[in-house]
Amino acid sequence: MPRIILMNPNSNAGTTRDMVAIAGRILDGVEGWTAPEGPGMLVTGAALEEAARLVGAAEPGPADAIMVAAFGDPGRAALAARLACPVIGIGAAAARAAGAGGRRFAVVTTTPGLEQPIDRLMRAHAGAGRYIGCHFAEGDALALMADPDRLDAALLQAAGRAAQAGAEVAIIGGGPLGRAADRLAGRAPVPLIAPIPAAAQEIAQALAGADPDRHP
Repeated sequence: MPRIILMNPNSNAGTTRDMVAIAGRILDGVEGWTAPEGPGMLVTGAALEEAARLVGAAEPGPADAIMVAAFGDPGRAALAARLACPVIGIGAAAARAAGAGGRRFAVVTTTPGLEQPIDRLMRAHAGAGRYIGCHFAEGDALALMADPDRLDAALLQAAGRAAQAGAEVAIIGGGPLGRAADRLAGRAPVPLIAPIPAAAQEIAQALAGADPDRHP
């Protein structure tokens, strides 16, 4: 069985368990890694930069693939530069999935403090698609996370605004929002892209094409 490490750049171990369970629907052998310090949810650019430092310097051990499971993909490039295995960020994977076929897509999320890095990441990985911007759930991100009903309602409203702006699909932007993406499937006015499954699919494809005799 392959060893796949899901790296949670947030310091919330409960979130890591949730994300591992979601990725495990697609992949066998998923193990969780939780940031040893920092906030339980990344909501500012400074926190994202610190998470990139922690993840980029981490020593996850031998792995067949690594998933960086925060939407800004902090530390992914640094890990990919020094590890032999595929290193997939959930943000870039979601952008590639959303932009497939040249679709117009938006991000629906809870963290307006991350708008600029999200915009950069989406544009960099949109491929043939057209990224048309972020739409934010109204309310404090941490308070929304503590109340799933409020969170779902706020995300649905933001998805409605994305649809009105011309989005053909919307990404539910954030690893900690994985459970919300599950709950909202089929309820939004446009199809939703969930970042963890998008990254898991890319890892599955990468492993399927890998040399079975390769040992990282």
